[in-house]
Amino acid sequence: MQIRPVTPRTPEGCEECLRLGTPWVHLRLCRTCGHVGCCDSSPMRHARAHAFAIEHAIVRSFEPGERWSWCYFDEVYV
Repeated sequence: MQIRPVTPRTPEGCEECLRLGTPWVHLRLCRTCGHVGCCDSSPMRHARAHAFAIEHAIVRSFEPGERWSWCYFDEVYV
């Protein structure tokens, strides 16, 4: 199953951007493992890269007040 209860691995920002010192626009939370990555509007697009590298397709917005989820593989809201 792709969707599980998860704890964000880095509640303060995108895991890779924090390591690299790069900026992000918005954050996405992997609903399979808790990876926090940056959105497609961000320069590095780490959430999408994680989805395809690890095959964890479904993320939810990790922005305050937003409650939607997205499937990268099917390009649809969940």
